[in-house]
Amino acid sequence: MRYSTAKAPFRVIAVGAAVTLCIAGLSGAPAYAAPSATPGAPGAGDRLFPLLGNGGYDVQNYDLSLTYPKKDPKQQVTGNVTITAVATQDLSRFDLDFGGDGLARVTVDNKTAAFRRDGDELIITPARALKKNKAFKVTVSGFAATPVTGTQDDPSGFLTTPDGTVLIGQPNLAHQLFPSNDIPSDKATYTITLTTPTGWTGTANGVRVRTLPHGGYVSSTYRESNPMATELVQVAAGDFVVRTQPSVDGVPIRDVAPARLADTLLPKAKDERAEMAYMVSRVGKYPFENYGSLFIDAPLGVALETQTLPIYDSTIAALPANEFNPSSIHELSHQWFGDSVAPKTWSDVWQNEGHATWYEYNYAADRGTLKEYSGLDTIDDLFKAIYADGDQFRAQFGPVARPLSAATLFDLFNQNVYFGGALTLYALRQQVGAAKFGLIERTWATLDRGTSQGTDDFIALASKVSGQDLTGFLRSWLYGTKTPPMPGHPDWTVKPVTATPAVLSLPRR
Repeated sequence: MRYSTAKAPFRVIAVGAAVTLCIAGLSGAPAYAAPSATPGAPGAGDRLFPLLGNGGYDVQNYDLSLTYPKKDPKQQVTGNVTITAVATQDLSRFDLDFGGDGLARVTVDNKTAAFRRDGDELIITPARALKKNKAFKVTVSGFAATPVTGTQDDPSGFLTTPDGTVLIGQPNLAHQLFPSNDIPSDKATYTITLTTPTGWTGTANGVRVRTLPHGGYVSSTYRESNPMATELVQVAAGDFVVRTQPSVDGVPIRDVAPARLADTLLPKAKDERAEMAYMVSRVGKYPFENYGSLFIDAPLGVALETQTLPIYDSTIAALPANEFNPSSIHELSHQWFGDSVAPKTWSDVWQNEGHATWYEYNYAADRGTLKEYSGLDTIDDLFKAIYADGDQFRAQFGPVARPLSAATLFDLFNQNVYFGGALTLYALRQQVGAAKFGLIERTWATLDRGTSQGTDDFIALASKVSGQDLTGFLRSWLYGTKTPPMPGHPDWTVKPVTATPAVLSLPRR
């Protein structure tokens, strides 16, 4: 995710229906647990979002269908989704995350189940307890959701725009649209069907597998066959157009924009193919089926790396090419770092934003536009400026891999996550050398493809690949309250911490 908002103290260009849970590929009659079965936890134990996600099961697949009754970007949407799950304990009951308008009925393995809502917890009690390691199917019928208007202070959620609706679910708002296990550590595959009035277009993550017109409506179905976190789901429906570009290394490119603005906005994506070639050359094969950009007419100051289809608002799209292109490669970088390899917890979000910031600025440097973009001549100059504010960032926001708070979006997606995360990667490159650093990056993106990994996992992998025990070195950079010495630059100094909030020592545009 990237932000460019007046509210942020720093320059960051970037954050009737049914639900069914089932298991694909598992057959046979359901097996039920003994009377000693216990409830699944109402939260997944995330330090920053204690009640986000749920315990007791592992989702494998969602089959989500949403219906848009009329051409109204502010209308209530209904839907159905089929999710694949396995019980990880003997379950007497379990929760889903859901903050939508309401629902009508719940079944478990086709039998009516009791349910109640407690805030954003949908608490489900099946007719019979569920046995550990066995498949079960849950259907939640009649859920609905109404889009809201985003702002620069609050740019996330199920959003209305002048042309239709979109989803900016990061970090914890996908469940405002559909019931789910809304945590990045429980990734799943998706089939998404959007039914819209004829004349509207529905677009989602992954590859379109069919389009069926019927009775004044069109149902467009997309398949994302690679595991995806809920916060990366994209469902865009409205007066949009889809245009393609030539593929890159076999990766199809499709871009989406409001029909009335397509000729203005879609040319912004012309650098995508060069950016794809750049990233593939550095970190290996693109991890998904296709790629592209979604443009919306909304002044949110945000871009988000929704899987295979990053979204850019009108303020980001309005940037000149020398600023938009590094911002768009930031979102492309996320497809490897943050999407394919997702964070295990939200404290690990530096893995997303630090890597994307690293490639953003290196791309500008390699293209010869770093001076225009940052006001600084070289990558070394850039990271020297970031280094100077290191202690201030840590005092204000917490260590790189341990943010102090997620009370607001900007507490979680703070300067230290972006710039401190990238600075950590710079320090790692200084420590192990360019060749081993590149190998660490490629190995992380390839070996852990499709999984959710934590900070300690990154440290262990970097140590193994480099042939050095980097535990102490990286833990000091990622968990320390003070900025460590920079390898190769003993002359670099850190400014004293002050009571004044940090403002990055880089020119702002």
